[in-house]
Amino acid sequence: MENKLFANAYIQELEAEYTSTRKCLERIPETSYNFKPHPKSMEMGYLTLLVAEIPLWVAVMVEEGEIDFVTFKHMDTREREAVVRHYDENIERAKAALQNATEEDLAKEFRLMNKGELLYAQPMVAAIGSTINHWVHHRGQLTVYMRLNDIAVPSIYGPSADDKGFS
Repeated sequence: MENKLFANAYIQELEAEYTSTRKCLERIPETSYNFKPHPKSMEMGYLTLLVAEIPLWVAVMVEEGEIDFVTFKHMDTREREAVVRHYDENIERAKAALQNATEEDLAKEFRLMNKGELLYAQPMVAAIGSTINHWVHHRGQLTVYMRLNDIAVPSIYGPSADDKGFS
């Protein structure tokens, strides 16, 4: 029963982060995808797709118990509407996976793999929480890239310099 409480809390967290993340994704022009603020930084396009895709990780984690970097299917587009649509689908799939998860699903161990080699394993409930934190972290990175490209940053947890409202 405790794991289902976590699942419901994670659904609420996904819903709470949904709108401000979507507003960011809606504002990223395809022409800015090659931008990198530093040679060691990832490109804005990769970061945009990552932010749109991380909710899918939650669904795959619950449904399959593991993610392998080599076999995980990534979206490959620069078309803004397709990225936003992909994001919406990923959020819905993550929420459905959490809603439909059994206690046994949530009690399993999550495994992160690379070419079949175990990188790390973690209890599913903890892995879902750290994945959501990872998603929010990358959205924060994306807002910095947005600012550096004069793309209006939406209100996230409160007003931004560009959006004086609350999300």
